[in-house]
Amino acid sequence: MNTFFFIAILAAMLATVVALVRGVIAFLQTTEADLKGGGVSQSGLKQNKMMRMRIAFQAIAVILVILLLIMSRK
Repeated sequence: MNTFFFIAILAAMLATVVALVRGVIAFLQTTEADLKGGGVSQSGLKQNKMMRMRIAFQAIAVILVILLLIMSRK
């Protein structure tokens, strides 16, 4: 069971890094026209989506670590 949690934690950590990198790339692709435009840009929406995904994956990783620690106490 510990092996399952360990693999799941590694997968969540990897997903967190991937979402972070994709969010930073979306941020770097923001153009001056996007910044000066009054509305919401596609780049901004992608940045927000990637950062929300990063937070979700981080939460999953933390929850899995907590579960692993609870399971190892027994």
